[in-house]
Amino acid sequence: MTSTRSALDADWLGLCRRAVSGLTEILAASPSTAERARETGTRGSGGDRTLVIDHSAEDVVFGELDGLREQGYRFLALSEERGEIDYGDDSVRVIIDPIDGSLNAKRGIPHHALSVAVASGPTMADVEFGFVHDFGPGEEWWARRGEGAWLNGDALDGSLGERRGHDGRLEVIGIESADPRWLAAAANDLCSCCYRIRALGTIAASLCQVAAARFDGMVSLRRSRGVDAAAAQLIVREAGGLVSFPAFKDPLGAPLDATPSSPVVAARTAQTLETLQQVTT
Repeated sequence: MTSTRSALDADWLGLCRRAVSGLTEILAASPSTAERARETGTRGSGGDRTLVIDHSAEDVVFGELDGLREQGYRFLALSEERGEIDYGDDSVRVIIDPIDGSLNAKRGIPHHALSVAVASGPTMADVEFGFVHDFGPGEEWWARRGEGAWLNGDALDGSLGERRGHDGRLEVIGIESADPRWLAAAANDLCSCCYRIRALGTIAASLCQVAAARFDGMVSLRRSRGVDAAAAQLIVREAGGLVSFPAFKDPLGAPLDATPSSPVVAARTAQTLETLQQVTT
């Protein structure tokens, strides 16, 4: 039997790329909104109604995980739809969101992503590998802890900063959990800190924009789920950015699960991270 340490060192990038190929076929086979809007009649572990495409996408990923188990690897998988699946050892955790941005995928809006994280413990700080594939622009983001982050095979520049106007406000930030009521409540804070906001509709993809310094920062206006942010938060940190889950004393103490537990905030500098944390209060 392969050791649990070897489970951390398995070819996770190859697994994720194979899963992307399978998900691409699933999405291509259901191109219309009517096809993608079909529901299974059940709810996932995160509480959302499960779409047929969500279920099919998850089957693809778990098919790959089954293959790892057959090779002797042992781990615990946690998915937005299925919850926890025991593959023999909970000291290595695989956190999966088959389609982050399901509403976008359903409506044909470009940004929707596969998110996979591999961790050596139960919190964001323990994530060792993160992978996000955004199917809209066809971008592959991934990172290994302590080794850096990549976009489509090119290393991300950790020295990139942020852009501010003459009055000190940030040029553009990403907003998630963009319910109009929550936007209205945060409007004054947002006006004082930035010129423009963008709402992509997927936490994973929005965080990745901070990793590439396309966004000067990102904030979710309400609590996020661990499955949504687990992979991308590592990509941000390995690309020189900063991430915080302000509901926890430890900024990276949020659990790797499907329960909404804390807003997520990301930035290129500590000053902006602190500013954006105030938007969530």
